[in-house]
Amino acid sequence: MPEKPRAKTPFDRLSPTSACGSLHVVVESPAGSRNKYKYDPKLGLFRLNRVLPYEASFPFDYGFAPGTRSGDDDPLDVVLLADAPTFPGCIVRARPIGVLRARKEGVVNDRLLAVPLVSRIHHDVHSLEDLSPGVLLSIERFFRTILNIEGGEHQLGGFQGVEKAAQIIAKASEKRTSRLQKVLKATRAASRRKSETK
Repeated sequence: MPEKPRAKTPFDRLSPTSACGSLHVVVESPAGSRNKYKYDPKLGLFRLNRVLPYEASFPFDYGFAPGTRSGDDDPLDVVLLADAPTFPGCIVRARPIGVLRARKEGVVNDRLLAVPLVSRIHHDVHSLEDLSPGVLLSIERFFRTILNIEGGEHQLGGFQGVEKAAQIIAKASEKRTSRLQKVLKATRAASRRKSETK
């Protein structure tokens, strides 16, 4: 008997980008939590995936970009540098600022870095260069710690900027739209502005 097609949830209907060209981020695990939540597309709900060790908790909000598919066939992972923790299922319009390149068991498993459009702390952040080196170090250290605990073949390949992030979003999008072109245009403009001020 063929499987019944499941009804689409609001998260499944959400495109990767908004009309203004920002990135939609669906938060799964908020900052400060040791619980790793994961969106289950079959249920249309969030489930507890695992619990981080006592010495570890998310130093940032962690989620995904809807309407995208990464090398591991999951939506693109997003590290969201929010002013304060949100909650599982919160949708945030964000500005991509870079990417932490990664592979898991030989498959691409990149993590986008983004900042919310609504932010008091990060309203002037448009690229990785706008962050203090300590922020990037703490992000990388967190993933190295977790990956070491989990075991398996994991590789982190360092950070790359907004241009690479936009290319990854465009490539991973299930539908290439004019909105994605806006993301590319906005990230390129931010890169140019930053280089002109140096």
